[in-house]
Amino acid sequence: MKQSKLDDEVNLPPIVRVSVSLPRGLHAELEQIARDKKVSLAWVIRDAAEKYVADQWPLLAQTK
Repeated sequence: MKQSKLDDEVNLPPIVRVSVSLPRGLHAELEQIARDKKVSLAWVIRDAAEKYVADQWPLLAQTK
């Protein structure tokens, strides 16, 4: 018998790797931000994505 979709999601690792294509200029800006903050490019992109989601769904951000 097949597991439910929820059961499958519970067994997934907490992080998902994604690949995105960025315009060269945007990539260069993000790299500069990462260097200035002394963090990884991945950290900058995660931080930006979290802020974008919070701006789009402010009620969800308050419940976390």
